[in-house]
Amino acid sequence: MSPAYGYHPGMIRAQDFDRLYIHSGGRRGTDAWPHATDSAAEFLSFPADTAVRDQVKALVDRDRDRSILIFAHSIGAVSAVLAADRLNIAGLVLVEPALYDLARGDAAIERHIAIVTEARDLASGGELRGFWAILRPLMFGGHFDPTHWDDERALAERWASTNVPWGHGVRERTLRGIPTLAVTGGWNAEYEAIAQVLVATGARHVVLPGAQHRPQDLESFPAVVERFERSLS
Repeated sequence: MSPAYGYHPGMIRAQDFDRLYIHSGGRRGTDAWPHATDSAAEFLSFPADTAVRDQVKALVDRDRDRSILIFAHSIGAVSAVLAADRLNIAGLVLVEPALYDLARGDAAIERHIAIVTEARDLASGGELRGFWAILRPLMFGGHFDPTHWDDERALAERWASTNVPWGHGVRERTLRGIPTLAVTGGWNAEYEAIAQVLVATGARHVVLPGAQHRPQDLESFPAVVERFERSLS
C-alpha cells in the first residue's frame, strides 16, 4: 500500500470491513449508489432537516465491531469526515465531496459561498422568490422563470432550509492517516479545489468525467473503487 496513506501493509484486509453508504441531498439508498452490489452493505438515510451534528452522532453511536469503509456523496462527506476519527474506519470513498471548509480562500469556493449566503439571507427575510432567482441558476442552471414558480416553489423551500456544507469545522488534520479516495467529475472548479486539498493530506484522487456531480453512476466507478479497496489489504 502507498505510504501516503499512513498505514502499514497487512494492517487491514479487504474482507475485514463493512461498507456504509451515505447519500447527499438527492437520491437515497441503492438509488444513490447504483453500482453498490454488496448485499451486506448498510445505507444510512437522514431526514432532510437533520442537523449535521446529529448525523455525526448517529454515525459515532453505531455499535459495530468490524471496521467500515464509508462511501459518502457531496454534503454527505461532511458528516463522514467529522465522524471518521471516532470510528473504527478502514477508509473513506468521497464522491464529489462538499468539504468547503477545507478550501476556504479558493476563488470558486468563495464565490459559491457568497452567492448562497446572499440567497439564504433573502429567504430568511421571507423573500423566497428572490432566493430562488439567485440560487436556481447556481445549482441547476438556467434562469428563474416566474411562470414555473408554482411548480418549483416546494423545491425552493427545501433548498432554503437544507444544510450548507461549510461552517462545520472540517479540518485537514481529521483526514491524515485515514486511507481516502476522492472521486470527482472534472466539471466543477469547486470540487476539484477540494480534491486537491485532500490530495495534500494523502488522499488518492480520480477524475471520472461524464456524469458531472454523480460519477458513481458511471460504469467505470466500480473498477476505481475496487483498486482502492485492494490497496487497503
